[in-house]
Amino acid sequence: MPSTTPKPPLPRRTPQRTAPEKIQEAVKARDALAAALTSAGIQLPAMDVRTPWPVTDDSDAGRDTRYALIHLGVCSAPVALALAAVIVDGAGR
Repeated sequence: MPSTTPKPPLPRRTPQRTAPEKIQEAVKARDALAAALTSAGIQLPAMDVRTPWPVTDDSDAGRDTRYALIHLGVCSAPVALALAAVIVDGAGR
């Protein structure tokens, strides 16, 4: 007969941060990615930071703050091929 004891919660893998800290983290990551791509001769012009939560809404006050997302946008086929080549070259090192 299966045990009815609830499982303990999984440990947190990242420290809890407030929304502004997570937005700053995403902006730094976006800027680092943009710099790396630029040094490889690639530009994704629509890179942006998005938040999947309403910034001024207090309805989620009891929930953990979610990560901000780095939106890479769309790119042309030649840019996608250049990006794929850079990734393959880097993975081969």
